[in-house]
Amino acid sequence: MSLTPIYPREEQIAELTRGQRLPLAPLAETLLVFIAEMLRRAWDELLRRQLATLVSGGETEVNTMMETRLNALLEEDELWSRLVRCVTRGTEEISYDGSHLEKRPDLSIHLTRRNPSFPLVVECKLLDAGSGKKTHRYCDDGLGRFVRGEYAWATREAFMLAYVRDGSTILSHLKPFLADSRMKQSDVYLTEALPASVGHSGMDLARSSHNRKFRYLGQPQNSPGSIAVWHLWISASAH
Repeated sequence: MSLTPIYPREEQIAELTRGQRLPLAPLAETLLVFIAEMLRRAWDELLRRQLATLVSGGETEVNTMMETRLNALLEEDELWSRLVRCVTRGTEEISYDGSHLEKRPDLSIHLTRRNPSFPLVVECKLLDAGSGKKTHRYCDDGLGRFVRGEYAWATREAFMLAYVRDGSTILSHLKPFLADSRMKQSDVYLTEALPASVGHSGMDLARSSHNRKFRYLGQPQNSPGSIAVWHLWISASAH
């Protein structure tokens, strides 16, 4: 099987963004909090029926269940169905300059009032120090993809969803990790604002802000500006 050549493809970006002004308008905070609530609701409902898979399965297994439950909720929750067309898993997208045509975010939430080519991206990571799945992987293989323009490059916000199996919290692990990186000569995460709790009962939910240095092709405003990354950490522990 031959590999797809890596080079910018301006024609792909031109077709994808035709009629769109980038970056897209930001989503309201109330809407993003509601999405976090629905992610948590889907998780809690799965915990009651599929505990064994959630506490021991791999990311693909867990993500598949989350996709299924979030789509089922479209028939069960009127507000969710007004907001969301569907949720897809591993849907292929292209990078900001078209050099990569087969990027696959974990979950894509396709909103009813937004072009379906520009979903709200949810990148998911297991956190389990005992098996080597630590905060640096969450950031390198997740958060960094938003900063580099691989995912969510046309939007101003994205989600990171952590399935926590080792008791980690945003305050105890993510915030110190990003603070340490920020002190280095070159901060690969380009953190502008460290994770700040979004005050909501019962959820480990925070928002951070990160600069993006890539540039749009063929857009009057070629800077994407910063991206707000919403972090939702949910417990996948059997205890």
